[in-house]
Amino acid sequence: MLKKYIWTWILLALALVMVVYLMWGNLFASKEKLPEIREIQSFSMENVDGNTVSLEDTQGKVRLFYFYFTSCPDVCPITTYTLSEVQDLLKEDDTFGNDASFVSISFDPEVDTKEKIKEFADRFHADYNGWYFLRGDMEETKKFARESFQILIEGETIDDFAHMNLIGLVDRNNQLRKIYSPGNIPENVDPAVIAEDIRNLIKE
Repeated sequence: MLKKYIWTWILLALALVMVVYLMWGNLFASKEKLPEIREIQSFSMENVDGNTVSLEDTQGKVRLFYFYFTSCPDVCPITTYTLSEVQDLLKEDDTFGNDASFVSISFDPEVDTKEKIKEFADRFHADYNGWYFLRGDMEETKKFARESFQILIEGETIDDFAHMNLIGLVDRNNQLRKIYSPGNIPENVDPAVIAEDIRNLIKE
């Protein structure tokens, strides 16, 4: 009787081993880490509350960096809305403001006053406990964007101004780990994917 069913038991045992192996791989295998692209440079700029915010003030958290201007007619509002969706996802588990923060920096500080920036940010229900909206010297801002994120800016005045629309993911140690390119369509960047990337960096 035992010999009759021995191959059946062997096959069942092999199948069980395979199921356990696949479950272990899916649940416990570590995901491949995002590469370290470059270290971002220091900065010091004015927040909407009038206080100065530097790189050191944001260090220790995983951050999203985004460059925009409030009179931007297309990509800036769309991308800021996407960031607000990421914010809401991270607030579900109290990650936002505690382990993660956003840094939005104006390319047009002469026009973008603190009041104008706050009006823009409030349109997207920005939580200022974890979202910095900064303005500084325009040339220094352009230099920071170019050297840290390789964002190219064209035009000398806001009337002929254009910039690459990118979001930079930066880890706790000021290392740029990923660049998102939303383009003109918010669906090009999934807020859930960005939130998951942030949570994975927090765990490192």
